[in-house]
Amino acid sequence: MERLNIKELPVCERPYEKLEVVGAEHLSNAELLAVIIKTGTKSYTAIELAQHVLRLSHDGRLSTLNNLSIEQLKKIKGIGRVKAIQIKAALELSKRVATSDGVVHHIIKSANDVNNLIMEEMRYLKKEIFRALLLDTKNQVIKITDISVGSLNSSIVHPREVFSEAIKYGSNSIIFVHNHPSGDPTPSTEDIQTTQRLENAGNILGIKVLDHIVIGDGRYVSFKEKGFM
Repeated sequence: MERLNIKELPVCERPYEKLEVVGAEHLSNAELLAVIIKTGTKSYTAIELAQHVLRLSHDGRLSTLNNLSIEQLKKIKGIGRVKAIQIKAALELSKRVATSDGVVHHIIKSANDVNNLIMEEMRYLKKEIFRALLLDTKNQVIKITDISVGSLNSSIVHPREVFSEAIKYGSNSIIFVHNHPSGDPTPSTEDIQTTQRLENAGNILGIKVLDHIVIGDGRYVSFKEKGFM
């Protein structure tokens, strides 16, 4: 049986036209996602591509799609870089709409939560960036702030600069994150020494250092999990 592309379907079955005529609330999840994807391929319509994306939600909940990375989406045949970015943007917007003030309040319960929050942004950086996640009493992220650029050492990462923002925003605790452009997240001796120095400073100031996470290419190392702190 010959396949029909979306343009050959009845108007009432085309996602764009259907949304315009009957409203977004009457479209299925696959149809709404097809509107975002826009175009299909020679092998699949936009709706079929959308169905392939939705199948990645193994527990059937749309919210789990938020955890998919751009690389995971690109593994779907027909989903390239642009479509993957469009899908990620739409999912992020939906999270923000779901909050009263339009801002997502990330709660950090584990090193993997930090990884999910920051991996895609930091894994491809060409320079080493040292950042601090400032947390409130509920481990909710108040702010993510850049501390330094360059290899981690005590002369670049000074407690004064690190904790000034934490004090300014009334942070209860702090998590450090930095990337290794080599892709290997194994901490260096300098990484460990600098972290211990910052941890001691945090104890004096009453701001607990919960973890230090090194980001590699798709991998990370948690100082807390490895027993370095």
